[in-house]
Amino acid sequence: MDLKEILTFAGSVLNYELFRVSDTPVTLLTIILFFLVLSSIIILGGLFRKQILRRLLERMGVAEGQRYTLQRIFSYLFFFVGLLIAFQFVGINLSGLVVIFGALSVGIGFGLQNVTANFISGLIILFERPIQVGDRVTINDLEGDVDKIKMRATTIKTIDNISIIVPNLDFVSNAVINWSHDDPKVRISLDVGVSYASDLDTVLRSLREAAEEEPRVLTDPKPDVLLVEFGDSAWNMRLRAWIANPKEHREIRSALNCAIVHKFRANNVEIPFPQRDLHLRSPLPLPLDDRALADKQPSSGEQASGDH
Repeated sequence: MDLKEILTFAGSVLNYELFRVSDTPVTLLTIILFFLVLSSIIILGGLFRKQILRRLLERMGVAEGQRYTLQRIFSYLFFFVGLLIAFQFVGINLSGLVVIFGALSVGIGFGLQNVTANFISGLIILFERPIQVGDRVTINDLEGDVDKIKMRATTIKTIDNISIIVPNLDFVSNAVINWSHDDPKVRISLDVGVSYASDLDTVLRSLREAAEEEPRVLTDPKPDVLLVEFGDSAWNMRLRAWIANPKEHREIRSALNCAIVHKFRANNVEIPFPQRDLHLRSPLPLPLDDRALADKQPSSGEQASGDH
């Protein structure tokens, strides 16, 4: 088989009509051209988004979370426009596709309900922005930073550097703690019990000094100390302090706990152990059962010999 025959055979295969869409024949060649055009547009859009749009937004001083939202929306729009151009390029009438997609939407809707719900939730997250990339969040007892917001799911990178994939629907339908939303300044509370024998003024001063000497604790608002309640064996105190970076709340809690221990030891403030009183009493005599009583009673023969 010479080259001409090979090209003729390849051309017949590529131009073989597979099916029709709105009276437009769809061949293997049109499908290949469709994906080539769509891929080229998506690649160009990605290069534009990463190389031009990102730098432009950085120079404009747009925050990181807003930059990510705008870039993601641009990617969706670019994909949609590329899809329209690819259909027009291969000569497929879009009015016919609307009828086909409308007929398929019912069946697809039942089979892809979760995917559709997560996609719509992703759009809500991008436009409403309850969470943004870089926010510290807690969802389902999981704490971490928002790393990526995609069409179906959001990636959370935990404090142990583990990536957790969370469906977007969870952020819309469940309660989410966003430590960084609106105002990143948060207040942390530490509870500690002190002995009733301690001097109350010394306890209050020690707790305030422990917070004021920590450089990551804000001075405005000032830290305060509360006597919460009178416990069984201690005064239950609470130290409340404001911090600027919620991502450091675990480290600051640890630093404050260590400072409290040092302050209490320096000022002879005792953290009491739980105390329980144990009362012992003499055992009560137990009644003997019938068998034991029978063993202790003498037999009839013993009674007779005793009488003699």
